[in-house]
Amino acid sequence: MTLRKVNISILIVAVVIFLLVLHHNFLGLSDFLKRELSDSNPLGLQPVDFIPAVPQRMADERNDKEISVVIAASDERLGGAIAAMNSIYRNTKSNVVFHIVTLNDTVDHLRLWLSNTALKNLRYRILDFDPRVLEGKVQVDPQKADTLKPLTFARFYLPSLVPHAEKAIYVDDDIIVQDDILELYNTPLKPGHAAAFSDDCDSTTNKVAVRGAGNQYNYIGFLDYKKETIRKLAMKANTCSFNPGVFVANLTEWKLQNITKQLEKWMALNVEEELYSRSLAGSITTPPLLIVFYKQHSSIDPMWNVRHLGSSAGKRYSPQFVKAAKLLHWNGHFKPWGRTASYAEVWEKWYVPDPTGKFSLIRRHSEAYEAK
Repeated sequence: MTLRKVNISILIVAVVIFLLVLHHNFLGLSDFLKRELSDSNPLGLQPVDFIPAVPQRMADERNDKEISVVIAASDERLGGAIAAMNSIYRNTKSNVVFHIVTLNDTVDHLRLWLSNTALKNLRYRILDFDPRVLEGKVQVDPQKADTLKPLTFARFYLPSLVPHAEKAIYVDDDIIVQDDILELYNTPLKPGHAAAFSDDCDSTTNKVAVRGAGNQYNYIGFLDYKKETIRKLAMKANTCSFNPGVFVANLTEWKLQNITKQLEKWMALNVEEELYSRSLAGSITTPPLLIVFYKQHSSIDPMWNVRHLGSSAGKRYSPQFVKAAKLLHWNGHFKPWGRTASYAEVWEKWYVPDPTGKFSLIRRHSEAYEAK
């Protein structure tokens, strides 16, 4: 009887040990899977550089609240991104971290520019964007393959760019900021809204007619309403469009709604069915955003995206209005680093010359040539 009790006791102990080992292994596997999920990156985005801290003196002057700002930086427009970041940094005491999305061949140039100039105290993270993520989602003309700009789609992948942030700001590289970016960051978003944009029908935006395509400030200017797929969405053609060059994103909501997957779906459908308006060639990032965010986005203060400064070389706005604007946006063909542009002198105040000499202002070269 005693021997039987001993055997039962040994069996119970063995079972307990087995269960403890099994539990330990399960926890280990769970942790491993969590690491794999958090470390895996479907975009092939590789963090290249990150400066986690600033000098203590500057840290004391700045607020603790961390503001994530995402900006794309292509080599041929790198001076634009530099001026944009400098204007944001100099006009705030907030703890801004720049997430700079670029291509592999630009990384060294960008790092040298940031580390060897007055921008050396910026907090930033450089991400190498893999264009292969766009395969099957963007229609490429073989004769115009070099016109495809992969970085323009970086804004579609915000949760992968800033995986640990709940909120982020995206800005194009052709902007400068004249006020505290904290105000834009604090833009209230309605429940269920993943982003806030500036509508093209707001009071600060002049309406730009596009011949044969309705207007550039409503949906019919970006989408082909002759296509059944578009008509089935029951979106009113005269709905006011919005500008995606500056926006605030609720990344928690973005992930819950699978916004990135929705955008990729419409990109792929466009490759198959050509859903975008042909009259606005080149505007291939706006249409899928208009579809996904139809009547499902909040609004930012229009003074935080005073745009169309690059639509012509002439001055669209008065000097007083430009001075009062919180963010100036040179969307259009006439960039402030180019040969001629409206209010280029305002932009140039924030430009930091390239220490490598690779990037230079075109108009300076032309002015020097004319002087000869």
